[in-house]
Amino acid sequence: MPAQKAARQSVKRYARNMSIRRTTRTGIVQARRALATGDDESAEAVRKAMSLLDIAVRKGILHKNNASRRKARLAAALNRLEAR
Repeated sequence: MPAQKAARQSVKRYARNMSIRRTTRTGIVQARRALATGDDESAEAVRKAMSLLDIAVRKGILHKNNASRRKARLAAALNRLEAR
């Protein structure tokens, strides 16, 4: 039954995609929090969030332009923080 197999595959894909999406969102939130508090480690947090966004694009979770926009906004926020 092809429909049953497709349903099984869909469940697996959903679980994998949600795991990557959750990890990416967590990384972005941590980076934003570090930027908001002006932590010394905000550059590292932003770098990690950008890496997670790249992984999400490679896995097909996010569109490349969406990830690019998010990365640009994180970089701009980091630059504003470092300019102070």
